[in-house]
Amino acid sequence: MKKLKRSARLVEMTQYLLYRPHSLIPLTTFAERYQAAKSSISEDLAIIKEVFEAEGFGELQTLAGAAGGVIFIPKYPKTASLELIRKLCGMLEQPERILPGEYLYMSDLLGKPAIMNEIGKIFATAFSDRDIDVVMTVETKGIPLAYATATFLNLPVVIVRRDSQVTEGSTVSINYVSGSNRRIQTMSLARRALKEQSKVLIIDDFMRAGGTIQGMMDLLQEFKATVQGVGVLVESEDVRERLVTDYVSLARLSVDSKARSLTAVPGNYFD
Repeated sequence: MKKLKRSARLVEMTQYLLYRPHSLIPLTTFAERYQAAKSSISEDLAIIKEVFEAEGFGELQTLAGAAGGVIFIPKYPKTASLELIRKLCGMLEQPERILPGEYLYMSDLLGKPAIMNEIGKIFATAFSDRDIDVVMTVETKGIPLAYATATFLNLPVVIVRRDSQVTEGSTVSINYVSGSNRRIQTMSLARRALKEQSKVLIIDDFMRAGGTIQGMMDLLQEFKATVQGVGVLVESEDVRERLVTDYVSLARLSVDSKARSLTAVPGNYFD
């Protein structure tokens, strides 16, 4: 790469860090990339670190030593997160979102990359201190949210299928009981999709009683994997008994189907 002026180098370094979250980048990488002395690179990183932390973009952690470098940890301040979720709650309270069976129409929101990226960054912040290997979700509506979260954690995504696919190869399938309607359903995961003893973060778009999430937990036992956290975009308050109790939710929703009204408030992440 050609030698850049310092102002241009700062911009390019910032871009480089933003696209490589949770990755250790040695100082030599920047020194060679910009044909600059390590002392100059260190000064540049100090400026970027100050701006990142002052503006709430995240943390720039420095590791000393021969194998050291810098790691960018994306962060979403709680105050800004709460403001975003309150706006999302306003969108969720639209009466036309109520579907038969007191389900909620959310596909339009899940299909907006700008919203999903913000939500993904909130989840990445909530679980930034966990030791995680992969982000898992179940098809299909949780996929955009899982990918957004994984982007900011710099992790791969594993997708659980409702039924096995020929193109997936050998699979592990289990039956589970839906927490909402108590029906027996099936989910499967390709054997090569997840290494044994992986540390997994489960992300889902909506949770009622938690049957689907509990099913994923049971499926993970077949891989000797451990659940490091559960993140839910919206949880229903209209349940008497929940199968999953340890989770992070960003919004809570109550549906009055007779009055055709919805009430949405920030979730337990903000308690």
